[in-house]
Amino acid sequence: MKELNHLSEIYKNYETFVIDLWGVIHNGVMLNSKAIEAIDQLKQNSKKIVFLSNAPRPSSKVINFLIKMKMNKEYLSNVMTSGEAAMFAINNYKFGKTFFHLGPPRDTSVFEKVKDNKADLEKCDFILCTGLFDNHEDDLGFYKNFLKNHISKKLICTNPDLTVHRGNIEELCAGSVAKVFEELGGEVVYFGKPHKEIYNMCFKEGEKVLAIGDNLRTDIKGANNLNIDCIFISNGVHRNEFKDPSELDSLLKKYRVKANFFQKELKW
Repeated sequence: MKELNHLSEIYKNYETFVIDLWGVIHNGVMLNSKAIEAIDQLKQNSKKIVFLSNAPRPSSKVINFLIKMKMNKEYLSNVMTSGEAAMFAINNYKFGKTFFHLGPPRDTSVFEKVKDNKADLEKCDFILCTGLFDNHEDDLGFYKNFLKNHISKKLICTNPDLTVHRGNIEELCAGSVAKVFEELGGEVVYFGKPHKEIYNMCFKEGEKVLAIGDNLRTDIKGANNLNIDCIFISNGVHRNEFKDPSELDSLLKKYRVKANFFQKELKW
């Protein structure tokens, strides 16, 4: 893995850039100005940009969130989220009709069209996990007890990420609950990175693609699954797992992934 000082050194080798949002473009609180400069330069050079996020909400909600952060609307013509992909399957009753929503109230937009099919945990066809309950947002032991008698149902996970950093605070994501459910013996269906299906919505076979992300489990693993080049952004979700860039190769081996390049933060 090579340290990349500037994206401008290699951008001409690629047609399409599949870029993660949280941890690359923003930290949940504010935009990364250097990353925004890189996006601006890619746009000026007529490159195709797809923002691919494991947000458990429809793409429109993520776009509105970015606009509130003062991101240029012109950058946001191609935004795909794991929530968008899950919403399509749920609306078409792929896993049954009734569901129990496991997650915070802010995520209800993912099932807006079928909200009347929401049911109690005991009576539902499947469990829709978009995150953690607001009153149990850091207690995975709660979910072990809560779900242990319901592992016969499928759990649909709309965000495979385990954790994310909101500013300097680490928060658990839906993937952490899904992992607990699997450890109990339950079956989980994941939407989003690193699973191949969501990438089919982002680019066509034969395109020269570069993926950029900070999560080794999802962004970089997803790139490896598709056999596309990638840049690992090291100052993201894994930033507390190493002290020096010389340790990065060992970190990637730990997660059984490979990256072509790394940058501390995305910069042109």
